[in-house]
Amino acid sequence: MIARRRQVALALTAVLAGGAACQAQHHESSLHAGQPAPGAAPRGGFTLLASGDVLPHDSVIDRAGFDAGGEGYDFQPMLADVEPLVSRADVALCHLETVYGANGDYTGYPTFKSPPEVARGLAATGYDGCSTASNHTLDDGADGIRRTLDALDRAGVKHAGSARSEGEARTVTVLRAGPAKVAHLAYTFDTNGMPLPPGQPWAVNLINEGRIIADARAARAAGADVVAVSVHWGTEWQDEPDRSQLDLARRLTAASSGGRPDIDVLLGTHAHVPQAYEKVNGTWVVYGMGDQIAGEMYNDDGAHDPRGNQSTLARFTFAPPAHPSARWQVTRAEYIPQLYDIDAGRVVDLDKAVKDGADLESVRDRIRDVVLSRGAAKDGLVMGS
Repeated sequence: MIARRRQVALALTAVLAGGAACQAQHHESSLHAGQPAPGAAPRGGFTLLASGDVLPHDSVIDRAGFDAGGEGYDFQPMLADVEPLVSRADVALCHLETVYGANGDYTGYPTFKSPPEVARGLAATGYDGCSTASNHTLDDGADGIRRTLDALDRAGVKHAGSARSEGEARTVTVLRAGPAKVAHLAYTFDTNGMPLPPGQPWAVNLINEGRIIADARAARAAGADVVAVSVHWGTEWQDEPDRSQLDLARRLTAASSGGRPDIDVLLGTHAHVPQAYEKVNGTWVVYGMGDQIAGEMYNDDGAHDPRGNQSTLARFTFAPPAHPSARWQVTRAEYIPQLYDIDAGRVVDLDKAVKDGADLESVRDRIRDVVLSRGAAKDGLVMGS
């Protein structure tokens, strides 16, 4: 049976600094019920898990239709293999790259409109929240944003990065993680040149260093213990983080107030391939988690590229601060390699599959080499299970 979270009311909101362009959402928080499991946090701490792009191409939509037996769409089966990992985290965050369509008008690349049943599949897998700021957020204008956030609300999945109103855009998403309050902020580098809806400059968070830092400080001032920032950035099909990622990561992780870093973890998406993890200025940065769900992927040269179906789960264990003015410390940092099997239409926990005898060791090891390529092993990053 799917492990379920019990909902806990959270009366914390934070008006974001930086005006109408700064945005995220505040909702109830989520907390796991049940006994501790492997990968669970020590007493008084919590685990935060994050995953890469959910990008339903036509083939993915067709698979979900088949899994539903021709009655709507069911995205839960394709995530069943990683449900145990997601559901036992105290806070689990996904990245929803696409917006939702309506009344059967669902499309894949290049202009995405996904079935709203995606939200139910994410909720059933155990996700608490999703970043919704991406270069595809405006694929169907303001209506696409509204349908997407409405569906996530119905499924009980929180969201950050796009908004239906200015008030929503100026309020931060906060989730309960055991004893801690975790703020989730999200931003994208672009919207594929699509203009913001008329009169709605706040509809999508765009990356701006000053605004991100101001928003993080506002969230902290309102009571957030940990600030997690999702960034949709980087160069597609490039294993190595590009100069803009490296520079922005360095500046964001250097920002502090009262001797305490303003941001506690950076979670990157967009490149379609797994990228390195690195500890920068004492803060963990995931440059790119890759595509968790996507159809057959073709790179910039027009060639099928299997890297587009490889990704990682990032899992960080946080321990309480030594004193009230200190930061929550990451005591364990882990990555978990994944593969979306385009033939089966299933996300695969690669290390588990290899241990079970699957001939996927070379894929698992390639992801490992990329993830550790900037020296994260010396700072304690390990492969999780």
